[in-house]
Amino acid sequence: MPSTPAPRLGDLERVVMEQLWDSTARRPDGASVRDVLEALPADRNLAYTTVMTVLDRLSKKGLVTRERDGRAWRYTPAGTRESLTAETMRASLGDASDRRATLLHFLDGATPEELDDLRAALSEVEQRRG
Repeated sequence: MPSTPAPRLGDLERVVMEQLWDSTARRPDGASVRDVLEALPADRNLAYTTVMTVLDRLSKKGLVTRERDGRAWRYTPAGTRESLTAETMRASLGDASDRRATLLHFLDGATPEELDDLRAALSEVEQRRG
């Protein structure tokens, strides 16, 4: 479990992270700023320096790692979508004054399929813990 709160992602940071997660499946050695820029939706119309700044910020937050590749950097996600989502959920629960009430509000809005997934996940955790 992280010792610091889970970083909150802005809209553009989220879009860049999504692209990095998608590209990792195709290219495990990471993506350059140019790779990320070219993979982003055309309607974003972003400058190279904007994407470079976002990736640098994500690196400082510990959400991506970077490695030199000639004069450029190659970026890879430091964790999975699922691990970041879990950290964010845990941080949100930690911020709640009444965790049980927060969980109940969350579960009241859950679909039957989401509740089935939750039951299965709880069962798996219980089995792991013996």
